[in-house]
Amino acid sequence: MSEKAKNKAGEKLVTKNRRATFDYEIDDHFEAGLVLVGSEVKALRAGTCELVDSFAAIERGEAWLKQMYIAPFARAVAFPHEPRRARKLLLHAREIERIDRALSREGYTLVPLRVYFKEGHAKVELGLAKGKKQHDKRHAMATKTAEREARAAVGRGRKGDR
Repeated sequence: MSEKAKNKAGEKLVTKNRRATFDYEIDDHFEAGLVLVGSEVKALRAGTCELVDSFAAIERGEAWLKQMYIAPFARAVAFPHEPRRARKLLLHAREIERIDRALSREGYTLVPLRVYFKEGHAKVELGLAKGKKQHDKRHAMATKTAEREARAAVGRGRKGDR
């Protein structure tokens, strides 16, 4: 989907977890709302968020996003937020049950894929994922390298530089 199409849909991307698609094989996607305090929303709008070590978990029938880093907002001196606190995720009860059943199976985890604003609301896209083996990662890197080299060769062929 192009950047213009995302803007038409009312989405503004804040950050993307590129490492997740490399480390995990994503089976299913879920969209969840985030429960945030004011300074966290301001910091997200400024784009200061990292998903590198973050993960989601189901505890007592509620979904939580843990270890997501939102940098402190500089102007929120009176009421700052804790950068790596656990944040509640807003999902339907059926989705939480479905995720909980999947997580009870061996090898599955719930990873955040991207954080974005949709119609003014902070959202996170979650992926139900299974970890890749080392040989799968090597294969994925080799495939990406081959595709990149093929695109470069086509581009050189169009320009006439052989």
